[in-house]
Parts: sequence; C-alpha cells; structure tokens
Amino acid sequence: MEFAHFSHIWAKPGMTPHARYEELWGELSLCDALGYDYSFCVEHHFRPDESWISSPSLYAVGAGARTKRLRIGPMGYIVPLYHPLRLVEEIAIVDQMLGGRMECGLVPGINADYFRPFGLDYDLRKTPTLEFVDYLRAAYGETQPFSWHGENFHTDNALLSVLPVQRPHPPLWMMSRDPRTLEFCAEKGINPGYFLVYPRADAAPRYRVFLDNWQKAGHARRPKIAYCTLIYVDETDDKAIDVALARAARAYEGFLPPPKPGESFEERVREHAKKFIGRGEPGASEIMANVFNPDYLMKNELVYIGSPQTVAEKLRRNAEAGLFNVFLGEFNFSDLPADDVMRSIRLFGEKVIPALRGYEPF
Repeated sequence: MEFAHFSHIWAKPGMTPHARYEELWGELSLCDALGYDYSFCVEHHFRPDESWISSPSLYAVGAGARTKRLRIGPMGYIVPLYHPLRLVEEIAIVDQMLGGRMECGLVPGINADYFRPFGLDYDLRKTPTLEFVDYLRAAYGETQPFSWHGENFHTDNALLSVLPVQRPHPPLWMMSRDPRTLEFCAEKGINPGYFLVYPRADAAPRYRVFLDNWQKAGHARRPKIAYCTLIYVDETDDKAIDVALARAARAYEGFLPPPKPGESFEERVREHAKKFIGRGEPGASEIMANVFNPDYLMKNELVYIGSPQTVAEKLRRNAEAGLFNVFLGEFNFSDLPADDVMRSIRLFGEKVIPALRGYEPF
C-alpha cells in the first residue's frame, strides 16, 4: 500500500489563512521525513467558512519547496473552471518546479456554487473534463506546436514554452464512483478513487469491473485506487477516541449548504442527504445522514481513530473489502490541536505505514 497526507485546508476560526498554511507546511515536512508517499489537496471556491484552498498549483509549489521526496498534487483541478491551454501550461510548470514529483488529479466539480460566479454552466461540466485528458496528451506530445479540435476545445498551433519533466505527463487521477467514468479511467490508464461518503460495499463491485477493464486495456503497470477519510492515531484507542471522535463528527459541517432562514441543523443534514437519493445512491445518502453521528462513524469504520495497531488492522481489512491500495488520510480536521495532529502524523508514519507497506489488497 501507499499513503498520502490529504487536506481540505479547512478554515479554522481564530486563525488567519497564512497561519493555517504555515501549520500545513509543518505537517508536510514531517510527512516527508517519515516516508509518506503523497500529499494531495482539494480545489474549493467561495466558502470562506469551509476551505481555504482555491489554487491547487500554489499549494503544490508551496509544498514542493518544503519537501524533498513527497509526490504532490491536487485531487483535483476542477477542469471546467480553466481554459484548457492555460491549464496544460500550469501543470507543466508545476511539474518542472517540483522536479518531476507532481501527481495530477482532474475532476468535473461537485458544487454548482463554484461555477455560477465564473458564469459557467454546472450541468455541462462532465464532457470537458473527460476530453481534457486527450487534450493534455496532445499538448505534451512530440508534435510542437500542437493543435486540437474537439467537441469542447479548439486550439491552433500552440507552442508550449515548458513541457513537464515526467513524460508523457504526470500521473493522472480521477476521484469518481461513476461507472462510466471508471470505464474511461480503465481505458485511459487513470488512477481512480473515492471518499468516505461512498460505501465501500457499494464501491467494491464497481472497482472489480474497473480492475477487469484495466487488465483488458493492457496497461503495463498496476492501477492505484485511492480511498480518503479522516484519521487520528494516538498511543491507545481510548485516548484517540477521547481526543478525536467528537471532532470527527463535526468535521464535515462545511459540506452542508448554507442554512436557509429558520432551518435547523438537522433539517440541513436531511435535505443534503436526499440529494444522493436523487442520484440513485441510497448508501451514500445513509452515510451523509449519519456522518455527524460519532457512534455511526466508528461502527461502520468510516473514520480511522485508534492506536497504531487498531488503525493498521482496520485499514488492512477495509482495503481488501473496498479495493483500495492508496490511503488518503486527512489528519487535520475540526479544532484538533496542532500538537495532536503532529503526534498522529508521527505515529502513523512510524508504526502504521511500516505495518502495511508491503501489503497488496488486490
């Protein structure tokens, strides 16, 4: 297995964005020293109460300047928010600045509120994201200048000033549970993944199909499948639960839409959970309805909170059941004190990673 530090770079009351970024750089420096494999971030917009990262490229460059071996990137760029030519230029420059350590996640976006201020249509986000994969490969190809004429993008005779270190391009990722997207990822050699809101029991059948399609496509390497959730490691289970469980149950409040006048917290949760029913995902709806219930989180092992031995055992068991071989751990959430965050990162790196390093779930 491989292991990542993942961050939404949650907004924290009483802390400035600068102080929050400085806290983050300290976490990544420690991860780098302890042998973590990756560092990933999100791209969120227009929610100052939720996340303070709207520029994944700046995150990647800042993280790269403070580390020596971590592979770094967004998970991922919200592709429809960019002009495609501008984005391929940016990815190439970031990979050069990182000395070939970039990982490149691409997503269509999951929140219409990110699109409206840019004057973009949220409902038209999917096909440009998929087309961008072939656009990127053409942009970094042997033929320079390059041209592209597709369904969504048109470029004539563009000569890139910089190409990425990694050829033909940095590894690509798409966090998705959509069967058609997973089929696309298998065909194109893209690493997929999913978040805690999607049940592992529901994900496993879709990812078995993905693995079969990957093999049929004849890719030379094994695929990487990511799973992302909250994690806190301490010396004992009791201490870990005491420090982190209640905080974990508050961590995703920022995912809820802003409250309507007179709307209670419980009503906001119920309304948000209903959206997943409309998408044909009752399992995800159940998780979203209960993601603020600490007992539910622990019973269903949706967060990893415990001693190094407990966390390693749960990760091993769930990686096999949920078919993931890259764990994206979010260590800093809610109002978890900085000392506790750093202790958790250290214990995970010193005791959990060595216990699982050679384990292959599939």
